[in-house]
Order: sequence, then C-alpha cells, then structure tokens
Amino acid sequence: MKTLTLSQLSGFLRIISGTNNPALTLKEPSMLERPLLKINPDLCKECYACIRICPVKAIELRAGENVPFIADNRCIGCGSCLEVCHPNAIIYYDSRSEVKEILKSGDIVTAVLDPSISAEFDDITDYRKFVAMVKQLGFRYVHEASFGVDLVAMEYHEMVSNFLGKYYILANCPPIVSLIEKFHPELLENLAPIVNPMIASAKILRSIHGEDTKVVFIGPCLGAKTEALRHEGDGRLDAVLMFDELRRMFDEAGIKESTIEFADFEEPSGYKGSLYALSDGILQAAGLSQDMLSGTMVTIDGRDRVLQAIRQFEESIDYIKKNFNIFYCEGCIMGPGMKPNGMKLKRRTEVVSYANKRLANFEKGKWIKELNRFSGIDLKRTFAADDQRLPVPPKEKVEEILKIIDKGDGEHDLGCKACGYESCRAFAEAVANGIARTDMCINHSLRSKQEYIKSLKVSNEKLAKTQQALQDSEKRALVEKQATQDALETTQTMLRKLPTAVLIVDESLKIIASNESFITILGDEAADINEIIPGLVGADLKTLLPFNFYKLFSYVLTSAEDIIGRDVHLNDKLLNVTIFTIKKNKIVGGVVRDMYMPEVRKEEVINRVTEVIEQNLELVQQIAFLLGEGASKTEKMLNSIIESHQSKEE
Repeated sequence: MKTLTLSQLSGFLRIISGTNNPALTLKEPSMLERPLLKINPDLCKECYACIRICPVKAIELRAGENVPFIADNRCIGCGSCLEVCHPNAIIYYDSRSEVKEILKSGDIVTAVLDPSISAEFDDITDYRKFVAMVKQLGFRYVHEASFGVDLVAMEYHEMVSNFLGKYYILANCPPIVSLIEKFHPELLENLAPIVNPMIASAKILRSIHGEDTKVVFIGPCLGAKTEALRHEGDGRLDAVLMFDELRRMFDEAGIKESTIEFADFEEPSGYKGSLYALSDGILQAAGLSQDMLSGTMVTIDGRDRVLQAIRQFEESIDYIKKNFNIFYCEGCIMGPGMKPNGMKLKRRTEVVSYANKRLANFEKGKWIKELNRFSGIDLKRTFAADDQRLPVPPKEKVEEILKIIDKGDGEHDLGCKACGYESCRAFAEAVANGIARTDMCINHSLRSKQEYIKSLKVSNEKLAKTQQALQDSEKRALVEKQATQDALETTQTMLRKLPTAVLIVDESLKIIASNESFITILGDEAADINEIIPGLVGADLKTLLPFNFYKLFSYVLTSAEDIIGRDVHLNDKLLNVTIFTIKKNKIVGGVVRDMYMPEVRKEEVINRVTEVIEQNLELVQQIAFLLGEGASKTEKMLNSIIESHQSKEE
C-alpha cells in the first residue's frame, strides 16, 4: 500500500469529509452549577499566594474577611492556585464518587486517557500494565486520546492551509478558551471553531461502542472538568478524572502493577497525536510549521507568556501575522493534575520515548483507514461570550485608595507586583471593586507596621514608666494598708476593752459593730448570741432593746440631730445614752454608760455635784448682782432725800 504524506492525507480527507451532522451544542457558561474550586477556611494560612497567582483575580479578599473566596463565575480553571497552596487548603471538585457510580451502573463505560500518561505514570514499567490497571477498576474499554488528536490536527491543517486572511487561536486548552470567553470576548471570532481532542475522542468512542456508552476522560487538566459539562450529544463526557484522582482510586481498590497482566489500548491507535502532551505536539501532528521564516504558527505556553500573548494578539495580530497555539500550562505535562514538582525536560523525554515505542511497529495504512472511517464526524464548535470583566471604578475612588497606600503622582502605573497585580493602579481598582484590601500591598503594610512599631515602642516606654509608678504606688499602698490594719486592730482592741458600751447601727437599725460592754449591759442572752455572731453583727436592734430605747436611734437617723446624755431605764439599770450621726441618715453611733457601775457612779456624782456647785455659784452671782444694783439705787434715793431736806432748811 502506498504511504501518504500528512499533507496528502489531509487533502484526501477534505475531499471525502462532507457531512450534514448537527453542530456541537453548547450550554451557556452561566448554566454551570457546581463550583470547581473552593477554600477550606480551617486549613487556610492566609498567605494570599493564591490571590497573587490567579491570572484573572477570581480569588477575592473581601472586606471584613481574612480567608479568600473563589468566585466560580470568574474562574478559568487553570489550577495555578492549587500549585501554590502549600497547606492544601484549596480543594477541587472530586469526581471519584461520581465515576464509581457510573462504573456500578451496568452500562458500557469507556476510559479515554490523555497522552501525558507517560510523563505522569513513569513509575509503571510498561504502559500495558497501566491499561490493565484501569480496566481492573471496572472500565470495559480503555482508549488513548491520541487518535482524537490526529483527527483534530487534520482539521487545523485544513483551516491553516486554506488561509482567508483571519488568524486564529487554537482552542485545545480549556483554560485558554474560558479566559477568552470571560475576559477577552472580542477575540471569540478568532478562536478556532474546532473541538478539542477530549471531545473528539468522546464522539469517536460513541461511534464505535454506541450512543449509550458512558465516557470518562482521564488527564492532567483541571479546566477539563468544567469544559466537559458544556457539551451535549455524542461529544458529551460523563465525568473527568485528574491523574491524582486515578492514583487514589488505584489505592482504594488495592490495584498494583505487580498483580496485573498486560492489556493494550483499544483501536484505533493514534499516530503523532501521542505528542499532544507537549505544547507544540498538536502542530507536529498537524504538520504545521513554526519555521521563523516561512511558518504560520507560533506556540506560547506558561502563565505569564500566555497573558502577554493574548494582549498582543488583540492589539497587534495584523502586524504579527501568525496563528497562535496557546497552552496555559507549559504543556499538559505540567498541568495541575500531574505530580507536583515535576521536571519539564524529564517529562518531555518520557513523552517522546513513549511515542517512539508506540510507533515502532505502527501500521500507518491501518491508521489511514481509520481516519477515513471517522472522517464524517463533525468536529465544529461554537463559543459563547461570558464577559466577567469588572467595571472601571470612579477615578476619585481609585485616587483615594492610591493615597491610602502612599502612591503619589507618577507611581500609579508602577509597582512591585508583590500583590499579584500589574500596577498600583490596577491594585487600587481591585480594592475599589471590593475584591482586594489595602493591606495586601506589602510596601504599605510594611510602612504601617513600622509606624505601628514606633508608636508601640513609645507606648511601651510610657507603659514601663506607668508600671514603675504603679509599683511604687503599690508599695506605698501596702505600707499604708499595713498601718491602717495596725490602727484598725488597735482601735478594735480599744473598743472591745472600753468600760463604756459602744455600738454602731445602719439605717435599718442593724448592728454594724458593738463591744463587750454593750453585750454585758444586754445580758446573758446577748452573750450567747455573741459566741455565734461576734459583736452581734447584723442583729436587729429592735429585737435587743425596748421601744423607747431604739426609737432614740431612729430619731437621730431621720433627723440627723444628736442626743447627748439622755437617761434611759433598761430593766433594773439606769443608762446614760449619747447618740450621734456618723453618716447622715445612713449610720449612727451610740455610747451607753451604766450609771450603777461604781466607777461611772463616782464619776457621775462628781460631775453632777460640780454641775450643781457651778449652777449655785452662778445663782449667788446673779443674787449678788441684783442686791448690788438695789443697794446702789437705795443709796441714790437716800442721798436725794437728804439733799432735798438740807435745801429746805437753808
């Protein structure tokens, strides 16, 4: 059989590929329901590395919250955040339970493996063992997506060869398609209207195994999970597993290479589609040149280069004049579903070695027949704009935020990019839109912290001085407290030993304090109570004293007028009572003397005799004064009579 070149085969397929199959139907992106990514707040360390790495700022830090939030409607499924989240706080949608249910359904279930398996499962010695391990999970058939890559490659070859003046961006990478639909909708017309190899493979398998066949794609792309939900008809996918999910399913089922026999991929086999895991592998499969002088294609991969390339395509494609083959990751071999920290060149070598092994005994004639067989499959697709660009906030608000982060004139378009934004102005716009906070600016935060440290130092110095003063005051207070305690003990001792009864009562006539002399006056019953309640504290005076006695205390409490030296009879005792105000209408004190006590009687007799003598002396003085005044008047009257009599005699 004559061997055809890729170009000849492409031309041959174009001649025989007339078809009236309906175009691929898409769901609107807004109809996607399940969130692809979410953040576990219990694991998040609030380092914000995910915010800085997100190419479209779909991860927000809202006011009043410390844990970031992933806006699913703006996420493009690139998986960059997964790679930088060391605490593994970011969780992607796990499809394992979904796939297990499909495998239990009893339907025919087919697995489609991405060609990057050789780079991921390099620990498995023979790919045929790997195929057998997948079948052991319950898959009826296991295919490699390389043949779907070959079919898609032919479509690209035809599109580029029939150049009609418009340049295209190849639509193989789901995150790139999502990026353009959401953030560069003006470029939708430049997205190549061809399905990616994953969807093409689903169409091929349903053509082989029947329309009811369940298809599960297994690969390294996180965005494929969202992309799969958008397709209906024969291109639909029932689930998407990433490689690390497949490894966990192997572990859960106890499937090991050492216990498995060989099994090979189902036909049809791919040709150079096995190189699809590399960024430029699709171009090699399509026979499209990247020659600097005559080539029509240019390959761009990697996060930063991709973002720049799309902007340049948008602004300068008529000058660049190239079709763009773009992969968000540095090839599928560096996708988020691959083992972390893999070495790109080593993985590239694994893919090339695997392709060479597969093609060592490759039957190209058989492959051409298969291409002819499936040439009628419709690989066209359309795209839908889902503009998620945030509105431009008012200039005044942006300027205010720039002032807050200390960015003066001329610094707005500069920036260290440590916050993840291209410039300080872009960052200020994000803050104004409520998806970022000013403390994400490292320079601003450092300055604020330095100022805070300075103020804290001053506060600490003041605090140290205050603390020292407090310690000195505390020492003085302790000394004063001890002196007060000593004075109180002395006073209480004196109060207890005073021969005169003393008591203090509150406004309710409850005893606050009393001494032994007062208890002695009350008698034995009060003495018994005193043994239980020292000083009769809390006792009601009305239960201890007769009405005429305790009313004196009530009078002083209400009138605030002191009673001095009032005699009161209590049983067979004559008491002399003085009651005085200590705290107006609140507390009064009383001094009670038993007039029958010898020392009190002697003192009182002396006091009263002295008082009587003083009163008598005062009375005598008053009588003498009156007698003196009468004698004087009599003398004056007699002298007046004598003078009058002498005058008459003369």
